[in-house]
Amino acid sequence: MRKLFGTDGVRGVANQYPITADVAVRLGQAVAHYFLNTQKRSYTNQRPRILIGKDTRLSCYMIECGLAAGIASMGADVQLVGPLPTPGISFITEGMRADAGIVISASHNSFEDNGIKIFGPDGFKLPDEAELAIEELFFTVDQLDKVHGKNIGRVRRIDDAAGRYIVFVKNTFPRDLSLDGLRIVLDCANGAGYKVAPAVLRELGAEVFTLGVDPDGTNINAECGSLFPGGAARRVHETRADIGITLDGDADRVVLIDERGEVLNGDTIIGLVATYLKRNNMLRKPAIVATVMSNIGLEMALRKEGIELVRAKVGDRYVVGAMRDHDINFGGEQSGHLIFLDHALTGDGLIAALQVLAIMQRSKKRLSDLAKEIKLYPQTLVNIKVKSKPPLEELEEFQKEVKAAEKKLKDRGRILVRYSGTEPKARVMVEGPNEEQIHTIAEHLADVLQREINS
Repeated sequence: MRKLFGTDGVRGVANQYPITADVAVRLGQAVAHYFLNTQKRSYTNQRPRILIGKDTRLSCYMIECGLAAGIASMGADVQLVGPLPTPGISFITEGMRADAGIVISASHNSFEDNGIKIFGPDGFKLPDEAELAIEELFFTVDQLDKVHGKNIGRVRRIDDAAGRYIVFVKNTFPRDLSLDGLRIVLDCANGAGYKVAPAVLRELGAEVFTLGVDPDGTNINAECGSLFPGGAARRVHETRADIGITLDGDADRVVLIDERGEVLNGDTIIGLVATYLKRNNMLRKPAIVATVMSNIGLEMALRKEGIELVRAKVGDRYVVGAMRDHDINFGGEQSGHLIFLDHALTGDGLIAALQVLAIMQRSKKRLSDLAKEIKLYPQTLVNIKVKSKPPLEELEEFQKEVKAAEKKLKDRGRILVRYSGTEPKARVMVEGPNEEQIHTIAEHLADVLQREINS
């Protein structure tokens, strides 16, 4: 059983366990020990190096200092890159041949929360077994040997990290294309992409209207960004923009808005991208990876194109893992994580937006025209707060109600219930052709589940 890591690193309320300064020190020590002693290093004739990046939350400074202190106490050097999108840390870690990279971010959560995610030297998020090994070290860190004297690690800042990432992202856009003449609304959620994202789009020639580019430590994801695309949609109307791009707090996911101001579901974007890649022989094999949350309508649309949909657990690292296992170069999540393994090692909201812009330019079609080919079933998602997370299969009353609901839907719908890996919540998802019916079913199942868990 996991005691520290969730589905996407360590997550919680800042300055409450496990997101505290003392936990950060101990976790820094555990991470440093793990990569120094259990992993093959690229260079053995120099001091180990671990990168630390962050988003714009007020608490990032506190966690950053704790992690740096813990890492340095084990004899590894620390390189601070400052606020940078999560995929930027992945890129810098692999590009600089560092021993590991750490991101301080709670992604799309409000500023009160924070989290710690870890990348290996290859730039990929750690597999479950590596996280469990680090977790074991964390709880026995007092038994680990610490260095002394000149062997204590140094802490330095990398001043050109943002510039390196900007060049990298721009190079994923076809060199024979530009964004000249395009009007783009960009909402950076007052998060990690607030500097680099506008720079990339403007340097490629777009006229950019920005929102969410004034972080103050407390306004990250606050009524803005990919969770709240309404403001960007209104701005698309006002400016007569060609597209709206909304990022989340750590800029690893994107939600797009077409020229009419319509917000596009992540599954719609996955579908239109997969269709284009298949028709232009750009998929390694006729398959993509999505998650158990992706709409059944997406699966049906892809089937018509001869594309198999491989489903993974929720979480972009599980999507990436399935892509690597099956040698698939495109995948994503309904939430807006889109992974183009030909370009990046993890979900990258800015790279994903550029690939969609390239499709628009190549096909000479508006985003609304591309999106209308993907027909999704109505889908209802109800989130409920829970005091604990008992195994769902052991909840007898709830399972009885699920089976009854599945009989009503027959083979024309789907029910999926799971716990959040980052919050004390359960998620009840129901999809089918009748919107009123699935809403009623979802609300009923959520009520039963909450009553049985919290009673």
